[in-house]
Amino acid sequence: MQKRIRWNQFGLLAAAGAVLLLAACKPKPGAGGAPAGGFAVQVVAVEARQQPVTEALGLVGSIAANEIVELKAETEGIIQEILFDEGQQVDKGQLLIRLDDTKLAAAVAEAESSFKLSQANFARAQQLFEERLISRQEFDQASATFDLNRATLELKRRQLKDTRIHAPFAGITGERRVSPGQVIARETVLTMLVDLDPVKVEVNVPERFLQQIRVGLPLEFSVAAFAGEKFRGEVYFVSPQINENLRTALVKARIPNPENKLLGGMFASLNLTLQVREAAVVIPEPALMSNGDRFSVFVVDADGNAQIRPIEVGIRLAGKAEVVKGLNAGEKVVVEGVQKLRPGAPVKLAPPESATAYTAS
Repeated sequence: MQKRIRWNQFGLLAAAGAVLLLAACKPKPGAGGAPAGGFAVQVVAVEARQQPVTEALGLVGSIAANEIVELKAETEGIIQEILFDEGQQVDKGQLLIRLDDTKLAAAVAEAESSFKLSQANFARAQQLFEERLISRQEFDQASATFDLNRATLELKRRQLKDTRIHAPFAGITGERRVSPGQVIARETVLTMLVDLDPVKVEVNVPERFLQQIRVGLPLEFSVAAFAGEKFRGEVYFVSPQINENLRTALVKARIPNPENKLLGGMFASLNLTLQVREAAVVIPEPALMSNGDRFSVFVVDADGNAQIRPIEVGIRLAGKAEVVKGLNAGEKVVVEGVQKLRPGAPVKLAPPESATAYTAS
């Protein structure tokens, strides 16, 4: 009986020793609760890509016609004939409106007669003065009468010419403001003439961006009337003067408009291309970790461990971010599973198809 008790005590001691041995062999917890040696955390990682990046400035501008003018009468009279239709494309120099010129034509004929007479008198007076047959005073009087009649004739001819209203440039006529037979006064607006090819886009650019604005800079914009369609042109004017109240400068660009789609007064939502970097490093935006205005990412190193890396971020794109410092093209950054990681933790990469959404252009 005593012998059996001793064997039981020996068995208990052996069992206790085995438990202690297993406890000694069990891994100790590491920092952050991860086991020492660490279990690999599955993450989705993608390579930083090198691609062109366009830095653009979004602004709202307005469209203006290349040329626009109100056609007015330079003389009073009666509208005799209107030779254009509203909205018609006309050529430079084309006759648009003719006033009744009866009275002015008679005045020109009278002025021509007086001019011819004074011209003949002046020629005779000049000959007689050279022969000393008339006085200097008589010669000066004939000369003055000749000059006066010549100036009067030129004035009457100009007034007669003013009864014909021509297009000063090629363009589209506006609404007709007068009718045949209507008596008009001087400076009466007859119609408008608009040149819409090309058009101009005018925009006020903040002062801090002016260093990057130059003549020839490409510009792209859209208008509400043609949603989804892009129009392109280039800058041809940068104001040499800053608006002191707005701290902006007026910038103008020309845009081809052969179909006359764009009209003066339209609002333009535009992107002004400031700079194009052909070999920028770009990563998916979900990879970014921010602390105020500082950014970092988890990079998968050659040993398959996650290392935290401070970076500098440039412009933000649709779902992507440009990295201007701290990362090279080809390095893998973690885009999913960041919350589970700590610096130096081993990682297991998810299948490539898991990163498809981040690698699509």
